[in-house]
Order: sequence, then structure tokens, then C-alpha cells
Amino acid sequence: MANYSIKDLERLSGIKAHTIRIWEKRHGLLKPSRTRTNIRYYGDEDLKKILNISLLNKRGIKISHLSRLSNKEIAEKVMMIVKDPTDYETIIDQLIISVIDLNEKKFNDNFSKGILQSGFENTIIKIVFPLLNKIGTLWMTGSINPAQEHFISNLIRQKLIVAIDRLNVEPHRDRKRFLLFLPEGELHEMGLLFYNYLIRKRGHEVIYFGQSVPLLDLAEASGVLQYDYLLTSIISIYNGKELVDYLYQLVSTFPQKSIYVTGNQVMKLSQSVPDKIKKIDSLDHFIRFLEGK
Repeated sequence: MANYSIKDLERLSGIKAHTIRIWEKRHGLLKPSRTRTNIRYYGDEDLKKILNISLLNKRGIKISHLSRLSNKEIAEKVMMIVKDPTDYETIIDQLIISVIDLNEKKFNDNFSKGILQSGFENTIIKIVFPLLNKIGTLWMTGSINPAQEHFISNLIRQKLIVAIDRLNVEPHRDRKRFLLFLPEGELHEMGLLFYNYLIRKRGHEVIYFGQSVPLLDLAEASGVLQYDYLLTSIISIYNGKELVDYLYQLVSTFPQKSIYVTGNQVMKLSQSVPDKIKKIDSLDHFIRFLEGK
């Protein structure tokens, strides 16, 4: 069982920590445990309960009423909403619960609802990316264990690979070829796989190198490949000056190529980058570029 701080509950449920404390005091909604130094912490059942209560409360059910319901009764009310979801938040909360429980069937059921409601591409953008941001917050604070993180990552990775394999589209009239890779030591492949999907879906070609590609190996392979653009994602291995230095190395190694870069560290970068580097600040802009608009 994972342990969560009240701030973790706030980040995941959207309910302010102050409000959660009031609900505890007035309604006995949650009963946190305490450390030897008297700091409150919460378990998996507490997180699931606050997610479900948040969902019901946002739909007009008063806390005074919810506090009198059993966990089973709360879950039943949630299921009535989930059968006909009207917003992405509902599905995201249910996916978080599936991660906590390591429940693959529940994950697949809710992922499928997202696809039926919005299509695969929008499900990744509107549901999966926000979900991963929330899970990432818990991962960084040590509130979830490695098994849960690997569980969600591998399930989403499988969905992306299957979706890529099923693509069957007409080539774009101005077809381009992209070489996709992650720098040496970078293992966070999810975003790169999604760009693989987006590019192929728009009728362009992809040479996919995947995780942890040394710059020397990339340069040698490029000597025998024909492509128009490089695209990479940087999540964890570089930041600040190290990242800028790496981008300059890329430009020096591939002076004739335009290089697209994305990822959390790239988005946080405040320093200027070489002219050949194109930061993907907007997914919509990149998609319009792929579509020739």
C-alpha cells in the first residue's frame, strides 16, 4: 500500500487540502493515519474514496449526504456516472484508481470509453497525458511504488504500439521522413511513440530508433539513411546548461537538418537555443505542420 500526503490528495482530486481537513473534522470523511511525529498520511483506500467523492460532489451531491454513505454505496453512484461519462475528468479519476489497484481490466474498460467518446488521438491528448502528469507527481514524491508506475507505463505503451501498427493511410502529397530517437540514457518513450503515431497518421514516414541512442551511433546511422527531420524528446537526463550543450552538439553533428525537440525539460528551458532547433511548444501547431496547413 502506498502512502499519500494531504497535498497528494489535493493534486489528484482537485480538492484543496484545507477543504479535506474540514471534511475530516466535520463529517469524518477520511481517517488518516499518523507518523510518530504526528504527520497525517493516507492509504490507497483514502485516495480512491476522495477521488470518488470529488466526482460526486462536483455533480451536486452534498458532502453531508456522501458522508453517510458506505464505500460500496459511493462506488455504486460513481458507476452510474461512469457508464455515461460527460467529461474527461471522470475517466482520468477512474484510470488513477485502476493504477492504484493494478486493475488491468478497469484500465482497459475506461480507456475504451475514452476512445469511443473522443477517438484514440484525443484520448491520448486529453486523458492519458493529464493522467501521466498526475502519476508523475506521485512518482516524484515517492507516493506510488515502481510496480504501479511500470503498470501504467507499459499498458499505455502497448496501446500506442498497437495503434501505430494498425495505421493504414494514404501517403501525404508532400511526404516527409522523420528520424525519431531518444538521447543516450533517456528511457521515457511514451511521448516519442505518440509523435510516431501522429506523423504516420498524417501520411509521413518514420525511422524509429527509440530509447537511449548514443550521438555517435546516431551520426553513423544517419550517413546511410535519407530523412528530412530529426525529432527527439527530453524528459529526465538533461536540464538547463546541459540541455543547451546537448542541443548544440546535435546541431553541430547534423548541420543540414532541422531538429524538432519536445519533452518536459525542453518546455522548462529559459535559455536560447540554436536556430536549427525547433521547440514543439504546441501540439496543434505541429499537427498543422504535418498536415501542410
